[in-house]
Amino acid sequence: MTEKEKQQAGELYNAADKELAAERVKAKKLCAEYNAIEYNDYQKRDRLLDRLVALHGENTVIEPNFFCDYGYNIIMGDNFYSNHNLVILDCAEVTIGNNVFVGPNCGFYTAGHPIDAEQRNSGLEYAKPIKIGSDVWIGGNVCVLPGVTIGDNTVIAAGSVVSEDIPSGTVAAGNPCKPVRKVGEEKK
Repeated sequence: MTEKEKQQAGELYNAADKELAAERVKAKKLCAEYNAIEYNDYQKRDRLLDRLVALHGENTVIEPNFFCDYGYNIIMGDNFYSNHNLVILDCAEVTIGNNVFVGPNCGFYTAGHPIDAEQRNSGLEYAKPIKIGSDVWIGGNVCVLPGVTIGDNTVIAAGSVVSEDIPSGTVAAGNPCKPVRKVGEEKK
């Protein structure tokens, strides 16, 4: 089994593998090109996203700067908007539904490292997919960790660290991020 196959299967893999390193370099170059595009050249930004990510829907806007590891593991639905400084470490698949809004300085991290120091120091890591539903608003400075699913019609408060699944129809906040009320309920 190749290191890439291990990565995609959710097993421990060596991220320094030549194939994976080359794919990261390709994505980093495309990110640098994307970030250098003149601000109001939306068509050029859209064409570059076609080359960088696996799939994006209509009306996709990612304000620069944008960084990802591979790009080919990112799937975005229609009406996706991210403010500045989006980071998606897409060692595993990151699936984002329709009508998702992301505040500035947010990170979606599928990559993780073993707790065991010997394994970690040998260069091994793992990747678990992230799934974001539709009609989701993610506030600024939110960190979404490996293996998390955020349900539909959900709001994640600014500054949250999402380390566990968040159910649909909730407002969630904190570190660790937890549901605080249902969408539509008044704040207590």
